[in-house]
Amino acid sequence: MASHRRPKQPSRARVTVLTAAAATAVALSAQAAAHAAPAKPSKDEVKVQVDKLLEEQEQAAEKYNGAKERADQLRKQADQLQDQIARSQEQLSQVASGLSAVAADEYRTGGVDPTVALMLSSNPDNYLAKASSNEQATDTQASTLKGLRDQQRRLDQQKQEAAAILSELDRSTQVLNDAKSEVQKKLSEAQSLLSTLTAAERAAVLGTDRASRGDSRYDLGSLPPASGYAATAVAAAMGKRGTPYVWGATGPNSFDCSGLMVWAYAKAGVSLPRTSQSQASVGARVPSLADAQPGDLVIYYSDAHHVGMYIGNGLVVHAPHTGDVVKVMDADTLPIKTIRRV
Repeated sequence: MASHRRPKQPSRARVTVLTAAAATAVALSAQAAAHAAPAKPSKDEVKVQVDKLLEEQEQAAEKYNGAKERADQLRKQADQLQDQIARSQEQLSQVASGLSAVAADEYRTGGVDPTVALMLSSNPDNYLAKASSNEQATDTQASTLKGLRDQQRRLDQQKQEAAAILSELDRSTQVLNDAKSEVQKKLSEAQSLLSTLTAAERAAVLGTDRASRGDSRYDLGSLPPASGYAATAVAAAMGKRGTPYVWGATGPNSFDCSGLMVWAYAKAGVSLPRTSQSQASVGARVPSLADAQPGDLVIYYSDAHHVGMYIGNGLVVHAPHTGDVVKVMDADTLPIKTIRRV
């Protein structure tokens, strides 16, 4: 009779080893998949990301422009106050020297008059009250001391104002540096994305392929004439087509969006604030694009971080973004926040 032997079951230790080996293999496979090279983004995917980064870069650039403008104003105020403090200190020293000379003369002739001693005391504010009650001061002496005291108070006030301005300047400088770092970060991220594309794809993403063809797709020969100083500003801005966008630049060889407006209107003798946000409140509001006239400022986006100049026929001239140049576009290409007549 044949014997039927039960197959030998694997030991528990062997099962454990095999299970662990299988788990390790699965984990290694998963890890290898996780570390596999990511798929190269398509041109359209890169364009979406780059457009977003360049918009954020322009927002940071306008913040930088505002902080720089404020820092420049504060620095100028601080310099003016320092000059005033120096003059006040000199005047105070002259008055004090005069009093010291009086004291020296009186000492040589028999002792310092109590009035002069009070004038030179460390607490001259009590002088007038004491002099009045003790009849120790002449009108001239009282007037001299009052002038000295007023001069000292003005000097102290100027020093306090200068300290406050310098403190605000420090804060503004920090905002300036933070904004600059943010701009550079966004540009670096955009450049990394663009480096995955061919030269032709990069040009298409940035729009520079269209810029290289100039404004030939627009009929710029039939633009309506501007009037007054707006005509000068329009001519100045249009004359800079093809000039590269550089953030923080106000010309004449490169511009950012608000810098182009500042430079063009300066040619017409009109001073504009530095940032697109500030430019969004200058002059008078124009109800709609249909009412716009050449020279009007067209402010874009809800936070007003971009601006162009209306030139007529539904077009604006503007400095778009890093990698592009000053050029013409349809005025309603971007979301319009407001239109201002300077």
